[in-house]
Amino acid sequence: MRIIFMGSPDFALPTLDALVAAGHELVCAYTQPPRAAGRGKGERRTAVHERAEALGIMVRHPATLRDPAEQAAFAALDADVAVVAAYGLILPEAVLAAPRLGCVNVHGSLLPRWRGAAPVQRAILAGDDRVGVTIMQMEKGLDTGPMLIERETLGHGVDAGQLTDEIARIGAAAMVEWCANPAAYPPRPQPAEGITYAAKIDKAEARIDWSRDAVAIERQVRAFAPSPGAWFEANGERIKLLGAEVVAGEAEPGTVLDEQLTIACGSGAIRPLRVQRAGRGAMSPAELLRGFSLPMSVE
Repeated sequence: MRIIFMGSPDFALPTLDALVAAGHELVCAYTQPPRAAGRGKGERRTAVHERAEALGIMVRHPATLRDPAEQAAFAALDADVAVVAAYGLILPEAVLAAPRLGCVNVHGSLLPRWRGAAPVQRAILAGDDRVGVTIMQMEKGLDTGPMLIERETLGHGVDAGQLTDEIARIGAAAMVEWCANPAAYPPRPQPAEGITYAAKIDKAEARIDWSRDAVAIERQVRAFAPSPGAWFEANGERIKLLGAEVVAGEAEPGTVLDEQLTIACGSGAIRPLRVQRAGRGAMSPAELLRGFSLPMSVE
């Protein structure tokens, strides 16, 4: 098939690579524009931009697709389908309708649960054991389009980085399966019940409130690992908590219970497994405490 690919971050790369490996004709890759990044504020291109260029695929990175000239250029590519994976821009109706088979999206949840921007993080925060990916036909509404393929995986015990990688992998395979024979997967309307929305993550959500239940805090740690990282303050310094387990323990919330940096919560306790100081790499609590005095409590 003649395919326009639309994606930006690392999540999109397995799908791009899989479509190329399957022998499809990638006529263009659309991605977010380069943005200033780093201390020097030099422009950084997206992961899809870098990979597409390396593969010899034409790249376009308009700031918006609302311009009629951009829409005409998109339609002129005469694609069979546009495959979308975490592109990051709203697709106007003229774009959605341009390819012969429309626009088909790799969405990181089992719809209709977790429509929106942050399905993986919201699923972990909610404690969902049943997670996965939906290949869906795009329409004007927010992730409201009919479903084409669903693939399920396990969400228990993994962090957002690990689950995102797994969903990207199974989503890529499912998209290649659909592209091989679209007629085998007739569109199915999403159920009217069970709709939830995955709001964009606010950085304020990453701060740990030790008065909460230890189970909820452990989910928070996994939902925000590796980025932005759930965090707390100890000895006036911000410490990211990148891995943790729930253990027994009882004291005033925030109290450090032992030399393993076990911390009391509103119910139960959290034992850190991986931590990170500002400007340092991830480390074990033992490594942290070699150069960091053990506090009586944390905030």
